[in-house]
Amino acid sequence: MTRLITESEELAGFCNRQRGTEFVAVDTEFMRERTYWPILCVVQVAGPEEAVAIDAHAPGMDLAPLLDLMADPATLKVFHAARQDLEIFFQKSGQVPHPVFDTQVAAMVCGFGDSVSYETLVRRLAGANLDKASRFTDWSHRPLTERQIEYALADVVHLRTVYTKLQQILGKNGRSEWFGEEMTALVDPAIYRTEPAEAWRRFRLRGRADRKFLGVLRAVAAWRETAAQQRDLPRGRIMRDEAVLEIAAHAPRNIESLARTRSLGKGVAEGKLGGEILDAIAQGLADPDPPPAIQAKAEPPPGIGPLIELLRVLLKQRCEDFQVAQRLVASSDDLEAIAADDNAVVPALHGWRRDVFGKDALALKHGELALTAGRNRIQLVALQSAVEA
Repeated sequence: MTRLITESEELAGFCNRQRGTEFVAVDTEFMRERTYWPILCVVQVAGPEEAVAIDAHAPGMDLAPLLDLMADPATLKVFHAARQDLEIFFQKSGQVPHPVFDTQVAAMVCGFGDSVSYETLVRRLAGANLDKASRFTDWSHRPLTERQIEYALADVVHLRTVYTKLQQILGKNGRSEWFGEEMTALVDPAIYRTEPAEAWRRFRLRGRADRKFLGVLRAVAAWRETAAQQRDLPRGRIMRDEAVLEIAAHAPRNIESLARTRSLGKGVAEGKLGGEILDAIAQGLADPDPPPAIQAKAEPPPGIGPLIELLRVLLKQRCEDFQVAQRLVASSDDLEAIAADDNAVVPALHGWRRDVFGKDALALKHGELALTAGRNRIQLVALQSAVEA
């Protein structure tokens, strides 16, 4: 029978029954298209014996028992693609749920590919097909339909099986330690804090950036973040990224100059926000300690392109050998960094990634390892003479 919890007392009873269980499977349905903060609408939780959908919009609903369960270190919380779910719980309670098992990351560690979908995992590991027709429905509208509730519950019911199968695979292939490193990083509270002063780091800057530019960028980005939070609007509704960068580049000092910002619009510049933006610009220009200048990215040394391609081939082969997703091991930027610098600060040169790929990448770079083709695959050949020389 479908279970929808709409009373705080009923939620407390359910959460109490989950105390002491090995794990609970968790998913959320939320809306975020028109707000800064995600609007939590439904939480689905499946323990070993029962699964419920919790109506977060039910009148008088107190989610404290659920938040306590999420913070209980004795119960493992299982999610798929956990980051947005964890962000919601962090905003609700100030704590990141822990411990956590993310089946998306586990699937990448276990060789299911770079971007295997949840539907595929359910089909392959649970032998079931998901009805995704309700995925994009309005979860804030009440009453919830029977079909929405069934859809929501199906996700966590099958998540229990997916988790169990992936846990078994991790135990057999000896990669629990690899996976543990990824989960430790995933529950770092710093990931989920939205500090306005750090909002400028979201911008991907191309080329050189001087301290004046960065000071204004930091101040204007912080203003936009604060304005979006206070008004509960998406950042882009306050000001588009293009406008923030253009303002940082030109640092207009008056309304007339600000109005010429192409991505901003005259109406915004001449309204209440215009004065706030000018105040932020002035604050950035007066900043006694702006971020250090960013130098233009150095041109890669001549001939490095083919080396990067060799590293790419090596990465693909090593990931096939170990049955682990390439995206989890190294990015294209990582390969370029390793080609240019043996001590590049990239994850691929540390921890389990170094064992899978990093040490071989350096050996290939220094002529201690060769790639050859044989038996319809790439083979690695250690060059002993080169090592001895």
